[in-house]
Amino acid sequence: MEDNKPLALNRRRFIEYFSSVGLGATLLPGVLLAQAQEAATITPEMVGCASKIAGVPLSEEARKRIAEGLNRKGGLLQNFQDIREMKLGNDTPSALVFNPVLPGAKISRERTVLKYSQPKVAKPKTDEDLAFLPVTHLAQLLKSRTVKSTDLTKLYLERLKKYDPVLHCVVSLTEELALKQAAKADEDIKAGKYKGPLHGVPWGAKDLLAVKGYKTTFGASPYKDQTIDRDATVFTRLSEAGAVLVAKLTLGALAMGDRWYGGQTKSPWDPANPTNGSSGSSAGPASAVAAGLVGFAIGSETRGSIMSPASRCGVTGLRPTFGRVSRYGAMALSWTMDKIGPLCRSAEDCALVLRAINGPDGKDNSVIDVPFAWGVEFPIEFLRVGYIKADYEGDIPDDPKNEERVRRQREMRKFNLDALEVLKGLDIILVPVELPKVSSSAIDFILTTEASAAFDDLVRSDTFDQMSAEPERSGWVPSLRLHEFVPAVHYINANRARYRLMEQFQEVFAKIDVLMGSQLGTTNLTGHPEVSLPHGFDAKGQPASLRFTGRLFGEEHLLLIAHAYQTKTNWHLKRPELKVQEGAGRG
Repeated sequence: MEDNKPLALNRRRFIEYFSSVGLGATLLPGVLLAQAQEAATITPEMVGCASKIAGVPLSEEARKRIAEGLNRKGGLLQNFQDIREMKLGNDTPSALVFNPVLPGAKISRERTVLKYSQPKVAKPKTDEDLAFLPVTHLAQLLKSRTVKSTDLTKLYLERLKKYDPVLHCVVSLTEELALKQAAKADEDIKAGKYKGPLHGVPWGAKDLLAVKGYKTTFGASPYKDQTIDRDATVFTRLSEAGAVLVAKLTLGALAMGDRWYGGQTKSPWDPANPTNGSSGSSAGPASAVAAGLVGFAIGSETRGSIMSPASRCGVTGLRPTFGRVSRYGAMALSWTMDKIGPLCRSAEDCALVLRAINGPDGKDNSVIDVPFAWGVEFPIEFLRVGYIKADYEGDIPDDPKNEERVRRQREMRKFNLDALEVLKGLDIILVPVELPKVSSSAIDFILTTEASAAFDDLVRSDTFDQMSAEPERSGWVPSLRLHEFVPAVHYINANRARYRLMEQFQEVFAKIDVLMGSQLGTTNLTGHPEVSLPHGFDAKGQPASLRFTGRLFGEEHLLLIAHAYQTKTNWHLKRPELKVQEGAGRG
């Protein structure tokens, strides 16, 4: 009997777990559930219920044999418990590494010098004008010592304090660190030790990036007091480039949406509107950049978390190729889909930030050594830009039941047609294309299955349910529990189906260099880069977004097209009008 204690404990925990996740009634209905809760062993009947999830038909004899395999000492249930007792946490990476580059694909590894715009810039007459300058302009003022980093840092800290009660975009100010980094930047620049265009520029980090001495909360109440004793590689590299961290910025709880334990982060375009959140999950970075509270910010994307808030807040956001930027020191949501990238005022700003954070660090084994070249004067005439012809042709029919939706579609069509005309004036090669008629919806559970593993300890804890209450209202609570039940076989087969998507999009980009448009769900699975930038404002004063998708590791061409568009337009320079609300506070 003593030898059976660990096994009995595993059975009890197995049954308790089915009940605790709220799926007991689904998996083990009625009398069977009651029997299971009292059972000393896993029965063939329980196995039969579980087999329905896996979609594996089982004979009575097969159910019996599986039950025996689960119940025996050293069986699967014991293995599962042994792994849980390892307490892997969120920071233990997976041994399985996703590579977006298919066999035979050619990736340029040519190393080039950095060549960026260096406009002649006079110091603006007002602090407001200074706060909204793009990095390329701030760099010139800092390099010439027309503006000191310490003064610029104090300006942004003041603006963060002033407007955070309206936007709810700040988790923690890093004021002590910022002033120290700014003073060092001023000292180095004065001594002729200029490090480049980010030297002395204040920035904000999405609060899933670890910085020693400061909280890293993941935007979720169970982690609101968490500190991590390491520096994220992205923070280290930006510090080495001389950039100044002024704040840890908000993210939706566990990187979903714009609601976190402090409330809802707002878009600076009409933040008083209770429905006008900044989208997410890089909610704070997008909001802060749009409001002129930081020079630039770092966000992350697994499935839209840079593109969506960049669109909502009217800033320029870049989701790099999977494997270009190290995730070391960042919260893991999906080891095969997470990417880190910049949110800025311009496409060239994104290029400057990407240049600083790109490349292997010896700590994230998913990173591929592909240099990022940026030359603002590189020719673009040879670039082939594909567009989906059907998106720009034909009338949008009336629909009396959905008049607002039709109005919005026609408004967006006009913005897109205007953008197409701008591109025609750039002398690039425009190519009508058809995309594969495929959907990634059947394999979207890859993300949430990995997220369930990343937060398995939390899902099993008694603190998980608090995330479903106000103000977080997190959709992760039911979703992560549900995806604890994805069979390993189906997860692996989903990744095999993913390979087919990769093959199909490799064929698309064999004909073009850049796609005008977005296939957000699919290209987050295939690993392709994407940029979002404003290209108009709708009748309600909200920004509309133009998106371009690039080849794998094709950020140079992607950003050159976006930069060329922005040199012909000024949508990215528009500013929201912010008013401080008396008595405003978080939540």
